[in-house]
Amino acid sequence: MGLDDLDAAVTDAYGDLDDEIGVALDRETKHELALLAAALGTDRDELVRRGIHALFRRTLDTGDLDFHLRQGFDATYDEYLSGMTYDEMAGGSQPPSPSDDRRYQQ
Repeated sequence: MGLDDLDAAVTDAYGDLDDEIGVALDRETKHELALLAAALGTDRDELVRRGIHALFRRTLDTGDLDFHLRQGFDATYDEYLSGMTYDEMAGGSQPPSPSDDRRYQQ
């Protein structure tokens, strides 16, 4: 597997997502969500969005994301963002087309 496979997997997963996701909550998660909503005065949708961002950031910062990407796709997050492997960055093979739109944007 490689960057093309990773890009295809991300594209497929993104296409499968709707604007709303129905998730069954266990008792502990429901309690934690209720406590956070009450304490922060924020609605649960915003808390779920924040939670996803926090988990993404944590897995990125700790190297867990790169670990899983390397195992599943033989790539890292930096390689995914650039659209090139480290070998390609060093001039080892042909770079991707300039129209590649995989860059993460907020």
